[in-house]
Amino acid sequence: MIVQAPTRKFLPVNFKISNWSSLQPFFDSLENRKILSVEELKHWLRDRSELESVVSEDMGWRYIRMTCYTDNEEYSKAYQYFVQEIQPPLAPYADRLNKKVIDSPFTKELESIAGYDLMIRNLKKEIELFRKENIPLFTEINTETQKYASVSGAMTVTINEQEMTLQQAAVILQSTDRVKREEAYHKISNRRLQDTDTLDTLYSKLISLRHQVALQAGFQNFRDYQFKAYGRFDYSPADCFAFHDSIESEVVPILNQLATERKRDLKVSQLRPWDKAVDSLGREPLKAFKDGKDLAEKSVECFKNLDPYLGSCLETMREMGHLDLESRKGKAPGGYNYPLAEIGVPFIFMNATSTLRDMTTLMHEGGHAVHNFLTMNLELNDFKSPPMEVAELASMSMELISMDQWHLFFQHEDELARAKRDQLEDIIETLPWVATIDQFQHWVYENPSHSLDERKINWNQIFNRFSDTVTDWSGLQRAKDYLWQKQLHLYEVPFYYIEYGMAQLGAIAVWRNFKKNKAEGLNFYMNALRKGNMATIPELYKAAGIKFDFSKKYISELMAFVKDELAGI
Repeated sequence: MIVQAPTRKFLPVNFKISNWSSLQPFFDSLENRKILSVEELKHWLRDRSELESVVSEDMGWRYIRMTCYTDNEEYSKAYQYFVQEIQPPLAPYADRLNKKVIDSPFTKELESIAGYDLMIRNLKKEIELFRKENIPLFTEINTETQKYASVSGAMTVTINEQEMTLQQAAVILQSTDRVKREEAYHKISNRRLQDTDTLDTLYSKLISLRHQVALQAGFQNFRDYQFKAYGRFDYSPADCFAFHDSIESEVVPILNQLATERKRDLKVSQLRPWDKAVDSLGREPLKAFKDGKDLAEKSVECFKNLDPYLGSCLETMREMGHLDLESRKGKAPGGYNYPLAEIGVPFIFMNATSTLRDMTTLMHEGGHAVHNFLTMNLELNDFKSPPMEVAELASMSMELISMDQWHLFFQHEDELARAKRDQLEDIIETLPWVATIDQFQHWVYENPSHSLDERKINWNQIFNRFSDTVTDWSGLQRAKDYLWQKQLHLYEVPFYYIEYGMAQLGAIAVWRNFKKNKAEGLNFYMNALRKGNMATIPELYKAAGIKFDFSKKYISELMAFVKDELAGI
């Protein structure tokens, strides 16, 4: 099914953004319009939502094209033009429009309506944060951020006379030939290390710019600023530290246990970093699909078998060309689901080769996509933008719920069991890594004037806190020193990472409900997602039939469930 964008009621149907002067009259119209009743205020909000959706989608397509083809100068310039010429004048208008809403005598009436209350709370937060002098800093930050994708997208290695992206080369780390694994590991690592100075300098510049933004907005550090900017009304840095402590006490011991078992099963005297992805019983790597087309077809069927509506979401994206799945040279690293605010049909970008992790990446991004579809018809764009802790709940829950249909990817029972076991073990590995990246960011922005040596020392201390004590890193210290540079969130979306940990715990609870009663568990999950951003995080988790909880007791309970599931495979 090809989805059409809703009929515009404020902007001309064929209007396209060419420059700021083409956009400005619509913002002026909103700013100057008189609002004489609650109904007129609602109508004004709908018009603003339409305008902002068009602007957001235009930027979205520029970003998508730029990341799909980092070596295309035209796409890169189009994105830069938006960041440097269109985005800056938008900010003061957004601030004035926010104030127009808050100053309206009819806003009080809206605050008693679900959805509007949270939107108004968010507008007040935006007004509090806005500083005109920060506009050029954000332009510079966005321009600098783009460099990470360019540097990473250009990284390739040659193995057996074949040039490969780092994602393609990483597949060799699953080879049963230890010599090949070690060779691939060193080639990938050495290639990353060629750009450590460039990426260190880039990160330092971003830290400095972000710290300046925070100071100018009246905050002591960028961490506190960003918590406010993300609208983290339901938890604090102290809750993040409690999460770190819980992961250290309840998850890291299991991580150690799995590493000990891996070393024993592989029969190696030292467990090395290139021994972490191979099957511990010496079986050939799992191949979940042949190519991008096969991955898309099987994923559509997987979602359809869970619920016909879920399958129709992915099917629509495929028909509309909103899937770019395969890894290739010149493509930015990572994966994402980009919501396209006007048409409502998102775009999935990823770097698939053929691995299980690639398949689960599509399950993950597909969960985000389903979330976009379920909120597509909500009245305002603000209502459709859920908190990140809920957005990631949608994606991570889908990874686990979809296991019910993984026989589509793995026809043999032993392969299916391996895939499920790998997925659950990946959870045990993900949670400590989330805690590592999150704690590192807290330290970085609490100490913005740190030296490169201090950064290295503290990274290693934090990494050691959450990693297993079995893996032998001898002779690889430099590689270990810069492991953080592969995490694009540090560069592109600072402090957007703890959400993965919180949502991972939530996803385990959603899956536990699904295992007890499939129809009821899926219904709770989808109903929570339909609410978009019209309830608080704890309320949305409750709607999904789970708790928003970082306590050691709750995490211990969830880990016990995962361990039981692992034992039963």
